[in-house]
Amino acid sequence: MQIKNSQDAFTGLEAAIVLIAFVVVAAVFSYVILGAGFYTSQKSQETVYKAAEQATTNIQMIGGVYGETESGGANITVIKFSIGLAPGSPSIDLRGMNIVFSTPDSTSLTILKHANATDSEASTSEFIAQKDGMGNNINALSGMDQVQITFKVPEVGASTVLNLEIRPAVGAPMPFSKTAPADIKNVNVLI
Repeated sequence: MQIKNSQDAFTGLEAAIVLIAFVVVAAVFSYVILGAGFYTSQKSQETVYKAAEQATTNIQMIGGVYGETESGGANITVIKFSIGLAPGSPSIDLRGMNIVFSTPDSTSLTILKHANATDSEASTSEFIAQKDGMGNNINALSGMDQVQITFKVPEVGASTVLNLEIRPAVGAPMPFSKTAPADIKNVNVLI
């Protein structure tokens, strides 16, 4: 009998090993690609939700804006208005909110920050937020709460335009303008 030296079986085994290696490498590669795709789609979804949250204004003005004088003066020195949240809006932290105030005659903007929770007196650099207009300064606005914002301004004369902008930490700012009345009284509705 003659033994034939053939490499056919070994070549078939090599081909099977190479095929299995390609399948394993393709499986690992596809797993990595799918994982990266899922991660990317999750991050893009988070970005869309964050953009929608920041693009909408959650704060709503409730009622009018009032200007008051101190002890019967001739100029407005205190501004008061009430805000609330739009239906379905998440709670907001008032400590991150700023209010920007200016008049056409002023040379700079006044940026008011939230006062400490223990403060109950408004100033020209800080605003206070009181639930239902009384009590201590609160730090958060949620649900159907209404908060009265109070702050002092440099003296504002009759028929002066007041430019205000509420800037929450998250969400779109809410700019508005009001005009002082021609005849200033102790309490004035700004138009």
